[in-house]
Amino acid sequence: MGSSKIMSFSFLACTLFLMSGTSLAQLTPDFYDLTCPKVIEVVGSVVKAAVLREKRMGASLLRLHFHDCFVNGCDGSILLDDTPSFRGEKTANPNVNSARGFEVIDDIKSHVERLCPGVVSCADILAIAALESVLALGGPYWRVNLGRRDSISASFDAANGNAIPPPTSSLDNLVRTFQAVGLTADDMVALAGAHTIGQARCTSFRPHVYNDTNVDPLFASLRRTNCPIPNGVGDNNLAPLDARTSNHFDNSYYNNLLINQGLLHSDMQLHSGGFTDRLVEEYGRDPIKFNVDFSAAMIKMGDISPLMGNDGEIRRNCRVPN
Repeated sequence: MGSSKIMSFSFLACTLFLMSGTSLAQLTPDFYDLTCPKVIEVVGSVVKAAVLREKRMGASLLRLHFHDCFVNGCDGSILLDDTPSFRGEKTANPNVNSARGFEVIDDIKSHVERLCPGVVSCADILAIAALESVLALGGPYWRVNLGRRDSISASFDAANGNAIPPPTSSLDNLVRTFQAVGLTADDMVALAGAHTIGQARCTSFRPHVYNDTNVDPLFASLRRTNCPIPNGVGDNNLAPLDARTSNHFDNSYYNNLLINQGLLHSDMQLHSGGFTDRLVEEYGRDPIKFNVDFSAAMIKMGDISPLMGNDGEIRRNCRVPN
């Protein structure tokens, strides 16, 4: 009887151990504490230097993390170049002529590889770079969960489909897109606050400033001066997503929406008489609440479908599978 109990206990312990490497595995902020304890410091130093050279880069690196996570999870797939066996995500509609910062990620990876070869994934570098970009522009801190592994492929079709909401999205489409990856409408409103930094191309805001009625006339007129109405003319001209503080991470984005000065159609959908109006107004009044909720939503977004355990790999070069 005693020996059978011991055998049963041993079997249970073994089962739990095996499960801990698969279904029970989870991301954790201290994942690299023993294997690469200075990784966040190293990533931060490269990001700070890049943002110092060009303020817009902070928003670009944050956007890379977002576009990575929304297409088959936070697996670094957005960083992969095309290969003979698959077409990458960089030329998909949401990314082509738009996603940028790849050279900064390359620089970070080379620094990290010199420090801890073969240890830190490109997917985790994206997550840390997003945090460090926000910090470099005066935004809040959050504890980044780590332990993701890198995909060995990418999906042009998924990136080119409905995974990433376009700037022409309705409120319903925004909510559905975020819910599809496990994020709530409140998460969506908080994460939209990332538009307090960075710039958008004329192709993204042209329909809004020429065709929509929920846009301040003077604001629309100003944006039109740098964005001619004919398609193909001035398509790559830029305008700040937040005309007040485009190089500082704060809550002014929401106050822009209150006076119909959101740059994108999708921005103004958040304050258009719908159920998200309340939260937009609250974030406009309370920057501390915005910072808290944005940080929590970033952690939640960073946890979308990561590769862990023996899945995927740790790429030596973020642009190509090993």
